[in-house]
Amino acid sequence: MKQITVGDYAPDFVLKDNRGQDVKLSDYRGKKVLLSWHPLAWTKVCAEQMKSLEANYEEMEKYNTVPLGLSVDAYPSKNAWAKELEITRTKLPADFWPHGQVAQTYGLFREGEGFSERANILIDETGKVLWVKVYPIPELPDINEVLAEIRR
Repeated sequence: MKQITVGDYAPDFVLKDNRGQDVKLSDYRGKKVLLSWHPLAWTKVCAEQMKSLEANYEEMEKYNTVPLGLSVDAYPSKNAWAKELEITRTKLPADFWPHGQVAQTYGLFREGEGFSERANILIDETGKVLWVKVYPIPELPDINEVLAEIRR
């Protein structure tokens, strides 16, 4: 599946978040949405990536943006991880079953490893992709770069 690009409409999805609540992308129409993909919970760089979303939650809110931290982990694992990291506002949707299906739809699933790329996708108020950046797996996304895209 080809990777999603700027100008595409983001495919809708419904996933359970870390609290077991449904998160439906199209429910956020009228807001920008940051899909922040991380390969696996319980790893150092992924933890820093999610903590940076939480630390900048209010700044994103000022720009009508909802951050979502997605991975292929199961939601009970993501819930325990969120508690460990003290993430209380940022939702962490679980693309667990069918395994990595949303990541596949977005062209971000790494078939050989069984997890997603590390990536940020910014979606506008109508569901159109504004920005896509895929990072090397060991690289922590620069939250200042992400915030600059949100503020545009």
